[in-house]
Amino acid sequence: MSTTTQRTTAASPGGGRSGAAAPPILKSGLSAVRLELRGYFRTPDTVFFTFLFPILMLGIFGVAFQSMGDIGAREDGSGGISMAAYYLPGLAAAGLLLGGVQNLAVDIAREKSEGWLRRLGGTPLSPVGYFLGKAGLVAITSLAQLALLLLFARFALGVELPGEPEAWLRLGWLFLLGIATMTALGIALSAVPRSSRSATAVVLPIVLLLQFVSGVYLQFTMLPDWLQNIAGIFPLKWLAQGMRSVFLPEQFAAVEQSGAWDLGLVALNLAVWLVVGVVVSLLTFRWQRRS
Repeated sequence: MSTTTQRTTAASPGGGRSGAAAPPILKSGLSAVRLELRGYFRTPDTVFFTFLFPILMLGIFGVAFQSMGDIGAREDGSGGISMAAYYLPGLAAAGLLLGGVQNLAVDIAREKSEGWLRRLGGTPLSPVGYFLGKAGLVAITSLAQLALLLLFARFALGVELPGEPEAWLRLGWLFLLGIATMTALGIALSAVPRSSRSATAVVLPIVLLLQFVSGVYLQFTMLPDWLQNIAGIFPLKWLAQGMRSVFLPEQFAAVEQSGAWDLGLVALNLAVWLVVGVVVSLLTFRWQRRS
């Protein structure tokens, strides 16, 4: 009798535990994260193109351009870095793009087209739990990917990682803001493909083009001014610039578009795109594919 009374009191609006509804939602979200992770690592193509791709690309660039020697050295020959070290920050930023935008946009579009989201109402999983599962998947896989990328760079390619705590704190807020932005944009972009078959064809060119114009594979200042200005509209350019401020020596700031790291602008642009992604997701997301 007392147990029943306690449950009734907790469920009532005037009960002493106003947060009683939170644990079921959290439990549902954690269950969704486990399901998402299990499904993610059971699809080899997804693991290759979003999880292992930056690591493989860093290995290819680091080995292929090793004979070119160090770049960015001062006049006295000091301060140069290897090509693997130069490509590391761009590929760290690209990993967040792949895990958030590409993975989510393709996955949600497929589930929507196949009717899985329409049947969500008949399952114990709530919409909140669904999005918590997606966000948790992106956060966990992106963090694991970044950790493996840094370990690979350090021990396989001999890249010197930052030794200052300030650099690691900067990496922390860049990761959190970057992954939140890419997750919101991935959900927003999932509304564009009309079917599961077209999802990859729609999303992949966008992601690939952004990587080439945002300083991931090419030095950003090598691009013509008009293309730099266009790339500066999108978040990957700013995320890659922020990552360069973490991993590259200070003298490399001089070759940025403005001659400085501009971390304030990096945070501002990522925050703006986070808001844009959330607003567009709220306006365009549908639980079933439009006919």
